[in-house]
Amino acid sequence: MVHLTTRTDPGPTGPVVGFVVSKAVGNAVVRNRVKRRLRALVGERIAALPASTSLVVRAQVPAATATYDRLGTDLDGALRTAARRAEAGR
Repeated sequence: MVHLTTRTDPGPTGPVVGFVVSKAVGNAVVRNRVKRRLRALVGERIAALPASTSLVVRAQVPAATATYDRLGTDLDGALRTAARRAEAGR
């Protein structure tokens, strides 16, 4: 799940990204692995985000067993949906 907003404050330059991986996803080892994978995947896509973007990526339980490629595919779909919703809300 991805939440995308446009910042209006004069804060940091460039996109800001946060990750939420709850205990429901798994133990600390699993949560950290999911977070590392998501961080790498977002890093590959961050150049495509506008500089004023705030992005929160929330891992769901299936992320614990998903492959890297599957996480990437799911992230791409979530980013498209979030961008579409953000655009419609303007």
